[in-house]
Amino acid sequence: MALVKKSDLQFDDYDWTAAKEHDNPVETHFPDNRELARKEGYEVLHYLNRVAELSKWTTKAPVLKLERMLRKLPGDIRSFRKIHDWVVANWNNHS
Repeated sequence: MALVKKSDLQFDDYDWTAAKEHDNPVETHFPDNRELARKEGYEVLHYLNRVAELSKWTTKAPVLKLERMLRKLPGDIRSFRKIHDWVVANWNNHS
C-alpha cells in the first residue's frame, strides 16, 4: 500500500499525463540507467512510494523530504542510480 498519495505531495505543478508512449506509471523496479521525469506527477509519486517501501519508511516525513530533495537535484542528475547516490550523499544537508 502506498504511503503517500497525490494529495500529500507538496508541489502542485506536476504534470499528470504520460509524456511518452513508453511511460509506465506502475513500473515496479528502478533500472539504474532509467531516468526519472521529475515533473511528471505519477512518476514522482510512484518513485517516492517505491523508495519508501524499499527503505521501510513508515511515516510520511522522509518521503516528503525526498520529494523536496528531488526539486534541488542538479540538472545533470537524472538516472535512478545517480539520483540515489546524490540523495544518500546529501540527505543530512537537507531538511
